[in-house]
Amino acid sequence: MTAVDAGWIRPEPGWTCPECGFDFDACVPSATPQTIEQLGGRYRIPLSRGLAGEDLDALLRTRPTKGGWSALEYACHVRAVFSLHIALIQRIVTEDQPSLESGNRDDVAVDHDYNGQDPAVVAEELAAAATTLSARLSSVSDDAWLRVGRRGDFEMTIEWMSRNAVHEGTHHLLDIARALRSARGR
Repeated sequence: MTAVDAGWIRPEPGWTCPECGFDFDACVPSATPQTIEQLGGRYRIPLSRGLAGEDLDALLRTRPTKGGWSALEYACHVRAVFSLHIALIQRIVTEDQPSLESGNRDDVAVDHDYNGQDPAVVAEELAAAATTLSARLSSVSDDAWLRVGRRGDFEMTIEWMSRNAVHEGTHHLLDIARALRSARGR
């Protein structure tokens, strides 16, 4: 059973995402750096290549009629998740069970004007964050993967965070495709 935190499902052992197919148990933490590195580059295409004759910039900023974020907002969110994980992993490695802050992702999207950002810059920054997170995870020593940070009553290990980053990066590519289909009226 997975925990639900303000509309977000917290991946845990035995869980497979019914939407994107991410399998928590099949996601091997030692392979997550390479997967995250590859995910960073996969965001460039939907953020930079539209169909002939369409206004890609407008489509990227269009929120689906059935709710949810725009494609650009999802990309900004993944960039933020990767960047946040870099900082949190550093704290978990250097502090003994640090207390980690929790934020509201919807407020962050508004406060940082995700939908007003330049898609090309977002794609580059997302890829850079993926590269940095990949390198940070690659440098985690074998004995540090199970170190813990606490967010309320939830204990987050670096191992869990690596899997969560893969799920976020994978799942939101699907969300971007859905947002673009909706913006195109499909």
